[in-house]
Amino acid sequence: MASTAAYGTWPSPIDAALTASHDGRPDYVGTVGDEVWWTEPRPAEGGRRALVRRRADGSTESVLPEPWNPRSRVIEYGGVPWAGVAREEGGPLVVFVHFADQRLYAYAPDGPDAPWPLTPVSEVGGGLRWVEPQLLPERREVWCVLEEFTGESPTDVRRVIAAVPLDGSAAEHRGAVRELTDDRNRFVTGPRLSHDGRRVAWIAWDHPRMPWDGTLVKTAEVTAEGDLTEVRTLAGGDDESVVQVEWDRDGSLLFVSDAGGWWELQRLGPDAVAGAAEPAGRLCTGRNEEFGGSLWKIGERWFQLLDSGLIAVIHGRGPNALGVLDPKSGDLVDAVGPWTAWAATLAVQDTRVIGIAASPHTSFEVVELDTATGHTRAIGAPHRDAVDPAYHPEPRIRTFTGPAGREIHAHVYPPRHPDRTGPEGELPPYVIWAHGGPTGHTSLVLDLEIAYFTSRGIGVAEVNYGGSTGYGRAYRERLREQWGVVDVEDCAAVALGLAEEGSADRDRLAIRGGSAGGWTTGASLTSTDVYACGAISYPILDLEGWATGETHDFESQYLESLVGPYAEVPERYRERSPVNNTDRLTAPFVLLQGLDDPICPPVQCERFLAAIEGRGIPHAYLTFEGEGHGFRRAETVRRALEAELSLYAQTFGVERSDVPRLELTE
Repeated sequence: MASTAAYGTWPSPIDAALTASHDGRPDYVGTVGDEVWWTEPRPAEGGRRALVRRRADGSTESVLPEPWNPRSRVIEYGGVPWAGVAREEGGPLVVFVHFADQRLYAYAPDGPDAPWPLTPVSEVGGGLRWVEPQLLPERREVWCVLEEFTGESPTDVRRVIAAVPLDGSAAEHRGAVRELTDDRNRFVTGPRLSHDGRRVAWIAWDHPRMPWDGTLVKTAEVTAEGDLTEVRTLAGGDDESVVQVEWDRDGSLLFVSDAGGWWELQRLGPDAVAGAAEPAGRLCTGRNEEFGGSLWKIGERWFQLLDSGLIAVIHGRGPNALGVLDPKSGDLVDAVGPWTAWAATLAVQDTRVIGIAASPHTSFEVVELDTATGHTRAIGAPHRDAVDPAYHPEPRIRTFTGPAGREIHAHVYPPRHPDRTGPEGELPPYVIWAHGGPTGHTSLVLDLEIAYFTSRGIGVAEVNYGGSTGYGRAYRERLREQWGVVDVEDCAAVALGLAEEGSADRDRLAIRGGSAGGWTTGASLTSTDVYACGAISYPILDLEGWATGETHDFESQYLESLVGPYAEVPERYRERSPVNNTDRLTAPFVLLQGLDDPICPPVQCERFLAAIEGRGIPHAYLTFEGEGHGFRRAETVRRALEAELSLYAQTFGVERSDVPRLELTE
């Protein structure tokens, strides 16, 4: 029988070190011959990522030892960092981007040699960076996206599709790289070659649009020499977001577009690709579901074509599923299994579909679906319970009502413990989690960070506020020019809704978030009186600074849509910025910042702290050497979690001896 103890005081086997050791997820799955490869995190190894190989016999091994780290920095968020091919002799050949110097390397893991560089180092600005490599052995080249800095400013940059010779001739000489496109488009994705090798397709877009606002589908003819000619725009536009494009064997072009209000799968037939006027045909329409998502990373994939003509698709409204679509009949059959969140990475091999998925009771794992049998199984990074599942949080999918009656989607995790319950008449404290992006989405998955709090008697509510993906373009565009308003209102509506219904203690509500979630947290603490405290991680706190050179190129004009054109509404930037509203701040907070963050640099935090100096507001500022945008090292994740818990304990009047006391200064 469970004993009674005050909420927030419960003992828990889920400590910060255990949570940190399970931070991150596998990603970028692909096939090399009969093998399945992917990357996965190594928090204990300085936060690097490992390249993992699953052999045909089912055994797995890490391909690259420390310090190799396959991770791209193109647009800072990166994308697909590796590609591989099977060879008749010498085993597989893989190319990858090494995080430390951003060079492209080649490696034969079954051979005697260490990885060797294919591209040079540039001392200009952020240097030369590469993403979404595609190996073309018949041409002895790697085709990929090249990001080249031309000056010291983060916006002094150009991007093109380029061909890198596999013989290593470009390792010292930039001139050996063939540029396949010009740089008239600010952003491009990697090229997709048609099955006959005669055509290529890619996605492009320009400032001030983000890829979820409007993109273009580009195609070109490929000459015998490997050059691109007759470049045309086939689909997309200023108000149409296309996020993935692939070729079918008959020369059709398939792509995911939100022209109908939802990201849906569409097809252009061979005649239309060749220049005939023919509208795209939608596949599997009328479902009011997303078959795509926001393109934060170059090379993400929500669908793949099987040799049988069927199409593997990731789809859903909120939680998503892996399905197999028959494009002729429109029938869509979902894979059997517990998974409620599929990452935007898919690979196919014969009748098999391989993806990465999680559920409320399992962490992300590599999952295989055999479409011939319908059988699904985890084949890599399998979930193993780190603690008794009785400590796992149990989500409740909720829809709250916000201002003007608008719907707000959220996942609510009440406190849960097998041996403890709260005293009669006491309501638990709750922490509102604001996700990053803000054009992002919080998934329905097992997260030990959530369990870290719920197992101690502190509830968590993840809010997919207006602007989030997963609910159609109209829901996404609620945030247009309303950042700092709609997101703040929606989080507050969920927090107050929980209090009003008797699920949460109105006097013990907190908010936390990182990146754009850090903005929402800071804006909430300086514009409302809803929260008793907050945890702000690598945030945006000064819109004017962020809009005038304090961030990277990819998001340097993001605020044009989120807030409005800076040249026209500069006062809006000043009025909404937390740094300018500290006179309304009364709640204690902890500020967590990586010192190597190029997206939300430490100067934003420093300016905010200067603005509150002498105000008597209890706070702590923790900085982490070697951490960028988002924390990856085990020791950083552990320290950040312990600091956050200590803040809540002190604010909520709870005694906890299992974490160091966070020293709050005024």
